[in-house]
Amino acid sequence: MLAIKVVAVGMVALTLAAICSALRFRLRYHWSNGISAGIGADMADLAVLIGRLLIALLFALGALQKTAAPEAAGDLLIGMGLPYGLVWVALVYNAFAAGALIVGYCVRPVAASLAAYCALTSVFHYLPEDPWQMSIFVKNWAIAGGCLVLAAHGPGRYVFLGTRFRTAG
Repeated sequence: MLAIKVVAVGMVALTLAAICSALRFRLRYHWSNGISAGIGADMADLAVLIGRLLIALLFALGALQKTAAPEAAGDLLIGMGLPYGLVWVALVYNAFAAGALIVGYCVRPVAASLAAYCALTSVFHYLPEDPWQMSIFVKNWAIAGGCLVLAAHGPGRYVFLGTRFRTAG
């Protein structure tokens, strides 16, 4: 549990640092048939980075939770008639996907697979009589939407692989 708190605090600190950095950038104004405010390229790339890190945080914490207390997820799987061992597959997948999003590696396919993962796992939480489970159900679909946007637009300019990643299209 302490490890989860340490990672959460670290990711929050990183996100706050990125937001503070974003505040240094000014909005760029375009003049065409009136005034419309547009976000500069640096600001947009920074927003993609922050979004990528926040989504990664969710899956990193999911992996840590499965490490610390695999019984919760395992019982859910068993209740659906699935083998308990899928907890370990989900743990490895969550950890890999979070790491890939953090460093910017294969962001498009990883984000697309995370969207499918969220859609699939939402089935476990479709319990209309339990408001808490229904909120998790809806949250999974919202995360799937964010992952699809990330899959469509790629990692942005800021990646942690030592070079700038150029996205197609």
